[in-house]
Amino acid sequence: MSNSLERLIERAEHLLNRIEAVLPRPLHAPDWSASTAFRYRQRANGMGVIEPVRQVSRLALDDLREIDDQKEKIRRNTEQFVKGLPANNVLLTGARGTGKSSLIRACLNAYSAQGLRLIEVDKDHLVCLPDIIELVADRPEKFMIYCDDLSFEDGEPGYKALKSMLDGSVVASTPNVLVYATSNRRHLLPEYMKENLTYTHTEDGEVHPGEVVEEKISLSERFGLWISFYPFSQDEYLTIVMQWLLHLKVTTTLDAVRAEALLWALERGSRSGRVAYQFARDYAGRHTA
Repeated sequence: MSNSLERLIERAEHLLNRIEAVLPRPLHAPDWSASTAFRYRQRANGMGVIEPVRQVSRLALDDLREIDDQKEKIRRNTEQFVKGLPANNVLLTGARGTGKSSLIRACLNAYSAQGLRLIEVDKDHLVCLPDIIELVADRPEKFMIYCDDLSFEDGEPGYKALKSMLDGSVVASTPNVLVYATSNRRHLLPEYMKENLTYTHTEDGEVHPGEVVEEKISLSERFGLWISFYPFSQDEYLTIVMQWLLHLKVTTTLDAVRAEALLWALERGSRSGRVAYQFARDYAGRHTA
């Protein structure tokens, strides 16, 4: 009888161990001293982890050219944040390759010595924001929750989660957390021509958006600071090319690289900062002894 009971207990313990292995586990804090930037990831078993980024970009604010107005806005907001003053969640929108993500990375480097930290969260994992915020709420550092290339399709769960976080009590009552997001879409959701039919007109000529349009702009409105980026002119593009060549320690002149740089942009159909950086790397690789 006792042997049967022991075998039953042993089988029950084995079963419990197998169940515990597949159940989601609470989010654990990483070694916060391991880096200034971290990523939230979910393993195959659904367990969430925050991992330190071992190689953080050394990009500086001075490395970014032709976006001085944007730099000043994000610098001011971030400086208020790290000083414990009121600051806003930030949405950076506009043309691709114009420096939105680079500006956030450079801002982290500028203020990491004052306690600024970054946690990158993919849009698919935004539903886990409450767990992340709870984990860092009592930390002395200031945390940017960073969402890159943010956009949603209709019905995605991350949309509602982020919307409630920005306008709800969790982030608002956690003074050491802000959301910094980049997107090519101003309103973060796809917009369709048929939605224009939902606008209504009053007798005195006022135009009011319908419920569908209101819903689509409601998320972006919850970001207190909007920073817009625009396509670069030819002269601005060439200025950025020269800045990156200088950064890569290439000694040359604008006249020497002008034709190649413009052809490079023409072949790619864009005069963005990203294209300028790619050209500079190619040129540096071909002309560095």
